[in-house]
Amino acid sequence: MPVRQLPETLVNRIAAGEVVERPASVVKELVENALDAGATRVEIATDGGGRRLIRITDDGAGMTRADLELSVERHATSKLNDDDLLEIDTLGFRGEALPSIGSVARLGITTRHVSEPNAWSIAVDAGEKSAVKPAALSGGTRVEVRDLFYATPARLKFLKSDRSEAEAVREVVRRLAMSRPDVAFTLVADDRAPVTWPAALPGAPGRLARLADVLGAEFRANAVEVHGERNDVIVEGFAGLPTHSRANSLGQYLFVNGRPVRDKLLIGVIRGAYADYLSRDRHPVVALFVTLPPREVDVNVHPAKTEVRFRDATLVRSLLIHALKEALAREGQRAATTGGSATIASFRPAALPRRGAFDWRRSLARPLPPRGAVAAWSESAPEPGLAEAAQAVFDVGPAAATARVEVAEPVADLLDRPLGAARAQVHDTYIVSQTRGGLVIVDQHAAHERLVYERMKAALDQKGIARQILLIPEIVDLDPADAERLAGRASELQRFGLVIEAFGPGAIAVRETPSMLGEIDAAALTRDLAEHMAEWDEALPLERRLMHVAATMACHGSVRAGRRLKAEEMNALLREMEATPNSGQCNHGRPTYVELKLTDIERLFGRR
Repeated sequence: MPVRQLPETLVNRIAAGEVVERPASVVKELVENALDAGATRVEIATDGGGRRLIRITDDGAGMTRADLELSVERHATSKLNDDDLLEIDTLGFRGEALPSIGSVARLGITTRHVSEPNAWSIAVDAGEKSAVKPAALSGGTRVEVRDLFYATPARLKFLKSDRSEAEAVREVVRRLAMSRPDVAFTLVADDRAPVTWPAALPGAPGRLARLADVLGAEFRANAVEVHGERNDVIVEGFAGLPTHSRANSLGQYLFVNGRPVRDKLLIGVIRGAYADYLSRDRHPVVALFVTLPPREVDVNVHPAKTEVRFRDATLVRSLLIHALKEALAREGQRAATTGGSATIASFRPAALPRRGAFDWRRSLARPLPPRGAVAAWSESAPEPGLAEAAQAVFDVGPAAATARVEVAEPVADLLDRPLGAARAQVHDTYIVSQTRGGLVIVDQHAAHERLVYERMKAALDQKGIARQILLIPEIVDLDPADAERLAGRASELQRFGLVIEAFGPGAIAVRETPSMLGEIDAAALTRDLAEHMAEWDEALPLERRLMHVAATMACHGSVRAGRRLKAEEMNALLREMEATPNSGQCNHGRPTYVELKLTDIERLFGRR
């Protein structure tokens, strides 16, 4: 077959296949053009998930008549000052979006530049361009795309339902809105009410406000600020607490020089930074922004510009990990606010009483108030709070089988501590403590597990973990493959004070255990380690493998659920939690305590 030159319409449709994958791709290209034009307000309207209509309106600089006519030609752009493809400081630059869209749809552009007396419009219908005509527009640019892919019906078969395409458009707009908190965005779709994200103030507070508008108030309440800078590379943004995690990685938003990306390197870095806090099936919620000189990153490695390549990937990776770990360690004692709110919600009745319905204050069965204290029971007077005198509730009757009460005089300074003063132990598992502003419920096993884990890490970094020799070695029977795998890691385990050796086929002899764990079930610990090692990837870094070992040992060496504690032991555990980093969550990312505010508790009982 001889070589021939393809017609221009076919070339444009081939280019469209790279740039215009679905309606969301069109929205991304057009909104990026609006942002590059200096827009402060962008409105996105769609119909049929973008299949029937996409309209992007902005208040940017607009185009002159000559620029408008040239903008629908292939490889025409205003975003490169010269021919240097390495110096790219805009979102769009390929110069193929508008002609590619016009080759597969009905494209209409109306724009007005400040230097023009009136607006101008042009239309492109399946690659056929019309003449430029005068139009009416106060300023900025309005782009309309109708009947997407009508010129290439085969592409329509690959589109999903209108609802799915509309959700993809919404996700694109969400990411762009997060990248530019200084710009107001409005999204109007046919399947839901319009959404507006107003422009936010500059700086970290404004960025957090925009993230809260997009990701929800829960993220704002559970986010920690991230900041790091090294060699002209800046990492900033916000990361969710480990206790505020998800079952997938869809809550991870990454931006490089303002461009939303889905980079495998950055996602892996986030995973590594949270490895000390989350189990393998949980994923953090983060919004991170990497800023670096344009020459240090290649953004043209993917047609849709969703992937990037760094010149010094090691620098970016190390800076990102350091910034994330520093932020998480700084706020490590915080637990997610969602735990307390969810707890309060579980107590809340399904339906609140209607006006004029039964009121317990009017019930004949309610206890009579003391003489002279009628005002305290009246509706006009506020009910007394959970004051110190009300702590007699813990002293009513003998201790139940599932609760233990340690009667002690309240100590004022303990009430002022973050985790308060221990008041009771419920079900021999949960410590109830009182603070000035409410009460705290602590999971004693989860809390002590984190404390032991942090002590093991500190000992490993300093002088090593002390060992205790077993009088009689513990012989553990395992699957031969597990025993061989475990024996091969004997040198790694010895660093944590666990000395093992092969004891024939399918057996392991445990000769020494970490002294800080006290008396433990060595056989159960060995079986758990063998099970976890079977899931390790050989490419897993040594440090990560050692942390897995430490976490497993900490779980076996911590205070178990069901162990009764004295008041002194409970308060000692609370004080150590306050002094230990990352004590707000256990090694698996679950909260170690839940805080209930006094005002919320009072609302449950109609006191507020």
